Amino acid sequence: MIEAAIVEAAMAGCNTIWVVCNDDISPVVRHRVGDYIQDPIHFYNNYGQNPNDRRIRIPIFWVPIHPKDRDKRDCLSWGVLHGALTSLKISTKISKWMIPDKYYVSFPHGIFDPRPIAKLRQQIKSKNNFYVASGENVVSDNYYTSFTFGKEEFIRYRRNVRKGTGAYTSDVKDERGIPRSKLPLEDRWSARFFELKDVFHGANDEGAYRYQAEEFYNIASWEEYRAYMGSELSAKFQRPTRELFSYREFNRIGVDRD
Repeated sequence: MIEAAIVEAAMAGCNTIWVVCNDDISPVVRHRVGDYIQDPIHFYNNYGQNPNDRRIRIPIFWVPIHPKDRDKRDCLSWGVLHGALTSLKISTKISKWMIPDKYYVSFPHGIFDPRPIAKLRQQIKSKNNFYVASGENVVSDNYYTSFTFGKEEFIRYRRNVRKGTGAYTSDVKDERGIPRSKLPLEDRWSARFFELKDVFHGANDEGAYRYQAEEFYNIASWEEYRAYMGSELSAKFQRPTRELFSYREFNRIGVDRD
């Protein structure tokens, strides 16, 4: 499912792919995924001389959740925002020309045929938001459908996460205005239990483009996974050729790999 999400991001035309995955599991996943994937548009373009020379590699980076956020607000929605923020900070330090202005979110918990969205790159990269829809349902309806967001939406989504509780109540029982009473254990850090609909809402969707997925499946539970495996989509879904996407690493700078 992670491989399917990465292939979808490549189909959508992402320049870089950032996988939010903690350090305890990222080495195993990275050994399966590798350091890059070929851009499918250029990979399947066989016109002209030397088509292999025009291939473009899309690098894959791994982002762990910050230790201060773990077990506090590390829900799936916060992982999306943390990955976008990390991408922004690192790109800004490299060059102002690399600062991202749009983020495409692809979940490993939802699957559909991503090939048609390769023809929608102009809509995906436009200023207006882009949503993959399953019927009338999008990400704000708790569906793991892909979507894009920019700076304004990031601020709004982050504000939604910050509405969660902390460790202390809002009652001030100190002369300095510092709260001293703690919430019950089950009520602390409520943002770690936020669902997609609790965070990804309130964006300005005027002029937004919706792509209706012909077949879409949420895969967040064993029952939903069984439903997908018994579907026609599962029967015709095939992994791309290994030349497009398989485990490969970049050579270290100044070192040849045997």
